[in-house]
Amino acid sequence: MNTAVLDPLIYEFDTAAEAESYDAWFRAKVEKSIADPTPSMPHDEAMAFVDAELERRRLARAAR
Repeated sequence: MNTAVLDPLIYEFDTAAEAESYDAWFRAKVEKSIADPTPSMPHDEAMAFVDAELERRRLARAAR
């Protein structure tokens, strides 16, 4: 693994090893998600869920 220090103005990580480690972790998460056989939720349904949850929390906070 490359442990050279990276330029913080260009790279998010301090070393190439950290960047490679994150890249491997991220790619594994994406592959796992792609391989997941459970049905996906449509965007409109997901946004409706989030909106309802935010409203529920807003009402709960206002009731305090």
